[in-house]
Amino acid sequence: MADTFVVIGGDAAGMSAASKAKRENPELEVIVFEKGDWVSYAACGMPYYVKGDVDDLDDLVTITADEFRDERDVDLRTGHEVVDIDPDAQTVTVDSGAETYDQPYDDLLVATGANAIKPPFEGLDLEGVFTIHNMDEADAIEDYVTERDLETAAIVGGGYIGIEMAEALSEHGLDVDLYEMLPHVLQPFGEPVAEIVEDHLREQGVNLHLETAVSGFDGDERVESVALEEETVPADVVIVGVGVAPNVDLAEAAGIELGPTGAVATDEYGRTNYENVFAAGDCAEARHVVTGEPDHVPLALTANRAGRAIGQTITGDPTPTGEIAGTAIVKAFELGAARAGLTDEERAEEAGFDPVSVTISAATRAHYYPEGEELSVTLLADRESGRLLGGSVVGREGAKRIDTVATALHAGMTVTELQNADLAYAPPFSPVWDPVLTAAKVLSGKLE
Repeated sequence: MADTFVVIGGDAAGMSAASKAKRENPELEVIVFEKGDWVSYAACGMPYYVKGDVDDLDDLVTITADEFRDERDVDLRTGHEVVDIDPDAQTVTVDSGAETYDQPYDDLLVATGANAIKPPFEGLDLEGVFTIHNMDEADAIEDYVTERDLETAAIVGGGYIGIEMAEALSEHGLDVDLYEMLPHVLQPFGEPVAEIVEDHLREQGVNLHLETAVSGFDGDERVESVALEEETVPADVVIVGVGVAPNVDLAEAAGIELGPTGAVATDEYGRTNYENVFAAGDCAEARHVVTGEPDHVPLALTANRAGRAIGQTITGDPTPTGEIAGTAIVKAFELGAARAGLTDEERAEEAGFDPVSVTISAATRAHYYPEGEELSVTLLADRESGRLLGGSVVGREGAKRIDTVATALHAGMTVTELQNADLAYAPPFSPVWDPVLTAAKVLSGKLE
C-alpha cells in the first residue's frame, strides 16, 4: 500500500510541498486539508485588488483547486479543518462540516500559516472595521469601499499592509489617516528608509500619526471614528494591519515544539521534534543567514521554497529548506523600499557584531541619460571582519537592487568583496558605479 503524505494548509508552503511530492513520487498518496475555500493564492496582491489594479479576485489564484485535483492528482479537500494531531498514532482528526474522522499519515506537513493580529480594541466588531489577511477579507473591503459613499479611512499600523492599503484607499478618493505606535513606519527597513517614505506619504496626502496609540473605534453598528487618547478622528472605514502571528495552536497542542520566536521550531530540512512531522511557511521558523539563529519572517518565497524542499525530502531526496535574509520590498505610492539582512545597529549588536553603517544617495542611471532617479542606499557591516550584515534601499526606481545585497549576504561576502563585484553597466540602466557598489565603496573606506 502506498505511503500517505498529509498536508495541513492549502496555500504556498502546503501546495508547493504537495505538488513536488506527487511529481517526485506519483504513487504517493497526497492529501491536503484546507479549512477555507481558497488555495494557492497571492496574498501579496490583495491590496492591489482593493486598489483596482487587479480586476478580479480570481486573478490572484495561481493554481485552482480543480487543477490540483485533476491535473496534479492531489487529493485536495477544501472546507476540511484539522482539529487535532496525534503524532504517536500518526493520525490527524478532521472536521469536514458533515462529519469528524481520523486520517492516518506516514509523513505530515503543518502549513497552517499565520493570522492577522487583532489587538483588544473597543469597537473591533463594528461594521467597516477590517483586517486583510485572506481573500474573503480582501473581497469584503473592496465591496465596502466601492459600494458605499465613503470619505475618510483610517489605517492602524505602518508596516507593509498599512503602506499598501494607504495607497489603495487613496486611489478611491478617501482621505487617509495612518496611525503608528512607533516613531517611524516600516520599522524593519531602518530609519533612513522610513524618513523618506514618510515624507512621500505626506506629499501624497496621507495624514501620518506617528508615536500615536489607538484605543478603539466608535460608531453605532458601523464605524464612525477612531478613538485616540485625547480625541476622536472621523473614519468611515478602518483597516487594522498591526502584523501577523503564526498559527501554532494546533501544533503546540500536539506536543510539537515551538522556537524562540513563537513559531514552530524546525531543523534545516523543515523537520520538527517528531521525525516524520514537518512545518513550513508562515507558521514555522527559518534560520537567518546573518545571525545563524532561528527567525520568523513570514514571506511568500520562504514558504514556497520550504514547501518544495520538504516535498523532495519526504520522497527520498533530503533537501534543505534554505536560510533567509528577511529580504522584502514594498511599494509606497511612487516609491519602492526594500531591505535585506540586519538593517539597524541595535539588532546587529544584540547578534554579537560591532556594526558600522553608511547611507548614500546616487543616481540610478548615468547622469546624462534621461529619467534617472536618486536612490538612497544604506549598508551595514561588522567592523572587525568587514562582513556585510545587511542593507536597505529606497527610491522612485531601482529598489530591486536589494537583490544584490541579499545575494552578497547569502555568499557571506565582505563589504570589499561586494565593492569589487562585476555588475553590469550601461547608461540606461546604471552609472558605472552602481549605487550599491558606491555604498560598499564608501563603507569600505569607513571600515579602513
